[in-house]
Amino acid sequence: MLSDDSRKELANILRGDVIERHNCNLTAARNYLSKSFGTSKAVEKNFEQQSPIKEKQKEYLIIFIEQNQLWINDFAQRNYLTEGGEAKVYFNKTAQCVVKLNDAIYYNTWLDYLNSILIHNLFFERTRYTLIGFLLKETTLFAVLEQQYIVSDQPTDLSEVKIFLSYNGFENTRRDDYYNKELGLILEDMHDENVLTNSNILFFIDTVFYIQIYR
Repeated sequence: MLSDDSRKELANILRGDVIERHNCNLTAARNYLSKSFGTSKAVEKNFEQQSPIKEKQKEYLIIFIEQNQLWINDFAQRNYLTEGGEAKVYFNKTAQCVVKLNDAIYYNTWLDYLNSILIHNLFFERTRYTLIGFLLKETTLFAVLEQQYIVSDQPTDLSEVKIFLSYNGFENTRRDDYYNKELGLILEDMHDENVLTNSNILFFIDTVFYIQIYR
């Protein structure tokens, strides 16, 4: 369950307000965009329609990155682990964490993506993301995030995932997708590759949150 402070922070994210409680790259980048772009309330994946906004946000982000010296210029690809539709995954130098390159492909805008990562951190503290910088490959911008490496020691029981999410207010809507009516949040793709199990504890390592507030 969310603490009172986390609920207040979530409310700020949903409203598009500035978040002041954390001093980190992720919050700073999100706040920078939120001052000029409103939080989207439409989850439809209208990538073509939203492309001009996403490109404009990319331009803003590049200014922010340069002002805060957040370019990753020495990224080593020799520790490649795996990749999916959303991210390329590497081990960090100690192999205790993974580094994920994400170009926000599943989101209409970069602000939607950063909001999703912040929401993940509120709900799933054990697998919280740290934004360590950004990488530019040709014309594609990637967020570079670090996350604890989780070793699965047994298959994930999706019925347990359903019970856990239901306890936290998320109703199963179809297959591996959920909706929290109170908060106006959609959570997608909670299958057994995105939720790992270790010592009978569920670890949500990849989440896709969308904000949808019904009036």
